Amino acid sequence: MMEAFILIIVKPGNEDLVYEKLKDVPQVKEIYKVYGEYDIIIRVEVNDIKELDKFHDEVLRKINEIEMTETLIASSYGS
Repeated sequence: MMEAFILIIVKPGNEDLVYEKLKDVPQVKEIYKVYGEYDIIIRVEVNDIKELDKFHDEVLRKINEIEMTETLIASSYGS
């Protein structure tokens, strides 16, 4: 299992619409509205990098209200 945090910039005023489009997507485990440079942060769980690629291509890139994303792949400390 692989976990990633995706930082999302949304077209102004469309935060609720993007939330509605993401809230029932199985890979999306948490969604947060945040203040600052980004508008939304989501935590996703996927099996591997190919599934993460598919999530980007088939979910995020089809939401027109999203202007930009930055993906952070989570890693753990220690062994």
